[in-house]
Amino acid sequence: MDTPSVRAHTLRQKYPQKHNHYNFADFFQFNESEGTIADWNGSRNILTSEDFIIGLLEGLEEEVGAASAAVMYSIGVEWGKQDSLFFDQWFEREYKVSPQQANLMFLLETWWWPFTAQGWGRWEIDMADRQQGFMFINLFDSAVARTLGDVGKPVCYLYAGLYAGFFTEMVRKQLSCIEIQCYSMGETYCKFLLGAKERIDAAAFWLNEGATAIDIEKRLRSGEPLS
Repeated sequence: MDTPSVRAHTLRQKYPQKHNHYNFADFFQFNESEGTIADWNGSRNILTSEDFIIGLLEGLEEEVGAASAAVMYSIGVEWGKQDSLFFDQWFEREYKVSPQQANLMFLLETWWWPFTAQGWGRWEIDMADRQQGFMFINLFDSAVARTLGDVGKPVCYLYAGLYAGFFTEMVRKQLSCIEIQCYSMGETYCKFLLGAKERIDAAAFWLNEGATAIDIEKRLRSGEPLS
């Protein structure tokens, strides 16, 4: 997990033009005397255990019941929005070009790399349907789903909110996100649908009616009415 910016990474100070910092030893800076972990982008990191994730989710369920999913999603949205603003800053500082001028796939892979390094999992983003107003994101090794195991339902609400918040800020248009396939449902990876609220609401309805991720992809790509 990461928190607001701390002191600059010493390796980055020494090699300000270095871009091949994508290994554990270069990306993270461990300060044993202060008990801090900073990453290449100046963000302070905190190590947590699987027990922490379980405790967080179970504690929320105990406090707010079924609304815990909405709470986790809302937390993710705010996290995504704030991280989008932070990303804009460090991307421009790192590459001397504004995010708006960068190649889109390079931009997105650059954004997600720190999350992979921090243990949030790898992703694949499918933008084939971007012109139709929606995208799919495949997530491998979700920290939440991996921890909870096969519980028979989607559990990655935090990720869904994170994607919704980040992309909302990036495109300056309100977007929503829903997990339509989850490792915790016995699948090999998690899958998210990102798009306007009406598409997400339709996908949620289809899921409740028993549709699979493949069904939802086919319905959206065939232009099936959303209501």
